[in-house]
Amino acid sequence: MHETDRGSAEPVRSYLDALISNSKAPGIQYLALTASTVLCQYACGLADITGNVPMKPNTTLMAYSMSKTITAVAVLQLVEAHQVRLEDAIDRYVAGSPYGSSITISHLLSHTAGVPNPIPLRWVHSAESHARFDEDEALSAVLQNYPVLSFRPGTRFQYSNLGYWLLGKLVERVSGERFASYVTTHTLRPLGATPQELGYVIVDQANQASGYLEKYSFMNLFKTFLIDRAYFGDYEGRWLRIKSHYLNGPAFGGLIGNIQGFGKFLMDQLQPHSVVLNDTARAWLYTQQRTKFGNLIPMTLGWHMGEIDGGTFFYKEGGGGGFRSMMRVYPKQAFATIIMTNATGVGVRRCLDVMDRTLQRGNNPRYEL
Repeated sequence: MHETDRGSAEPVRSYLDALISNSKAPGIQYLALTASTVLCQYACGLADITGNVPMKPNTTLMAYSMSKTITAVAVLQLVEAHQVRLEDAIDRYVAGSPYGSSITISHLLSHTAGVPNPIPLRWVHSAESHARFDEDEALSAVLQNYPVLSFRPGTRFQYSNLGYWLLGKLVERVSGERFASYVTTHTLRPLGATPQELGYVIVDQANQASGYLEKYSFMNLFKTFLIDRAYFGDYEGRWLRIKSHYLNGPAFGGLIGNIQGFGKFLMDQLQPHSVVLNDTARAWLYTQQRTKFGNLIPMTLGWHMGEIDGGTFFYKEGGGGGFRSMMRVYPKQAFATIIMTNATGVGVRRCLDVMDRTLQRGNNPRYEL
């Protein structure tokens, strides 16, 4: 990508530089785009503190729960292909679910199923053990530990990582493929995203950012209650390195990528017609959901919903051991943004509020594709 207008990007650049200089994160990536144009792409800070490795736009980071929207797309692909229905009970497809026949695919997508949401930060395994890790065994253990619903399905909204883990198993059962393989083939590659830009494995460890936890933070104070101490590295100045790891369930948080890979997904979502969903399925992805009592919830079948300056945007945030990110789509303004960082505690919502407003109100900086 080649910059064509440096001057109008300076407010965003200055804001990001200030976040780094004020030690809000070791490194940050930011991207804003329309259906055809990259408005602003910028990366600053460090991907690795000790190695003094700069953060670049193509450096990969863990996306954690930002992965869920891609999982929702995979499920909706199966719905549009008439292989499943949104009202189907999940226990038709997922063996070993303790929750009975009252939970539907739609409930899980919209976080209205009542599936418990225990803190998932310990649902990880080391990068070294990834090849021999048994995901089904790990999920079975979690289901045994949390077999009771928090409320009757459809009656209210409550976020659940475990619910999206079950959707990953649904994709496997219906497609006959492992979840990561299905999504890679049917979603990521059609978008044009390469394995180096977006996927479920670290393709190049040298190009993977290290994750960090701020030394002087509430989470660091109580980290041993949240994260297995086996994943703690050394302190590097004011930052604690979190050792390389994978999430136990790729469907609820396993994507690894950069703003370039996620940017291809966002740009596709701004097109008149998506390459990964037909028009009907994409409409489901942007339709606000209701409880069974008719009450609106801040959720679609894959996106959360927010407001800024009176306008609605769709977003997904992700965060965990050493990383935090958020992506947004602004349909009326016809643009999308994403921020990815290698620090657990960065206020990504505030960051996007500031930078997105800057681009909307000012003369948008433009880059050639």
